[in-house]
Amino acid sequence: MKILVTGYTGQLGYDVVREGLDRGLDMVGVGSKDLNITDESSVYQYVQEVNPDAIIHCAAYTAVDKAEDDRESCWKVNVEGTKYLTNAAKKINAKFMYISTDYVFDGMGETPFIETDNPNPIGYYGRTKYEAEKVVESLLSEAFIVRISWVFGINGNNFVKTMLRLSETCNELDVVGDQIGSPTNTYDLSRLLLDMIQTDKFGVYHATNEGYCSWAEFAKEIFLLADRPVKVNSITTEEYPTRAIRPKNSRLSKQKLIDNGFKPLPYWQESLKQYLNALKHEVK
Repeated sequence: MKILVTGYTGQLGYDVVREGLDRGLDMVGVGSKDLNITDESSVYQYVQEVNPDAIIHCAAYTAVDKAEDDRESCWKVNVEGTKYLTNAAKKINAKFMYISTDYVFDGMGETPFIETDNPNPIGYYGRTKYEAEKVVESLLSEAFIVRISWVFGINGNNFVKTMLRLSETCNELDVVGDQIGSPTNTYDLSRLLLDMIQTDKFGVYHATNEGYCSWAEFAKEIFLLADRPVKVNSITTEEYPTRAIRPKNSRLSKQKLIDNGFKPLPYWQESLKQYLNALKHEVK
């Protein structure tokens, strides 16, 4: 099976390609320097030349705060880019998987969101990701839409790496404690996505590591496992103002994965431990 992966230079795309190669699949990873997904003709030409059996679309404009002011760029990448890739997949009859986000929801309440809950994004980034979901559903009768959250991977920057870097110069940190979600290791996620793309179990899914925590609890676990003596002060969202409003409840139900025969991902604490170990041995 030949699989084209966009966003190869990002956290998830990098791990999807690496996992696919380990499985002996024919993987083609492409980053923004090699393909401008906002250029319609370039997208069609590239996809036709590669002629994959499936496309896993990980590329996205993910600068959540910057998106509030740089709306045009965010829309072009997340909505128009997704539209061009979806149409290109349709032309060659390739399976299509779109990677979405917990930010399509408003974060109200305390119960996990299920796949059929109505999205109601509260920030511009979330809005573009939801609009892209609608584009995929309008153009393809069968596709995968996979909503993920709080990812961390070997390649690129993330919360874990930021906390480890700050721990080198700080012995006390204020971290938001009223936003709840599931930290998700892109290594685990990539394995699931490749399992999914090789089936015909199309639809909207939520895919994260098991268990929930706040960012403050996440930070505490990072410092505990990494043996860093840093005190974490749990603060409110209001005490840490950002340009974009973030959802307080990012809990996602993964029951649909189980119902469709996919194995749940490990608990986030276990996966974090493995990630920190991998980080020590990674030669970049």
